[in-house]
Amino acid sequence: MLERLFPRRAPSPKPLPQPNPQLALGALLVRVALANRQYLATEVAQIDRILSATFNLKPLDAAKLRAVCEALERHAPGTTEFAQILRDEVDYADRKALGDAMWAVAMADGRRDDREETQLLAIETALGLTDADIAQAREKALGNL
Repeated sequence: MLERLFPRRAPSPKPLPQPNPQLALGALLVRVALANRQYLATEVAQIDRILSATFNLKPLDAAKLRAVCEALERHAPGTTEFAQILRDEVDYADRKALGDAMWAVAMADGRRDDREETQLLAIETALGLTDADIAQAREKALGNL
């Protein structure tokens, strides 16, 4: 009876961290994986591998980082803002490698998807990659199917 009169308040959600290069990359990887409205285990595993390799993290730490990135992706700014963080903080060669990594996430399920490819093009453009590098990454990823 007391529960009905004085319902428990849901705890306030923790505030999301400010995006930094790690979080921005992770959120963009999640965004690519979600572009086709599916979030498959193969894509999650690929994101974890990329985060682990890129930031020298243990698998559990990479999974924890991905979980934060998933929350950030749901509630954070658009692709352009994330890409701008990376553009400001990461040199061109590493941004190009990030584009390749995003293709690896998109192709983790072994299928092409127009929505994922559209999302990738927007991200690669926002990262400031050249048309030639974008085309090369796409060709390489699609050639591995």
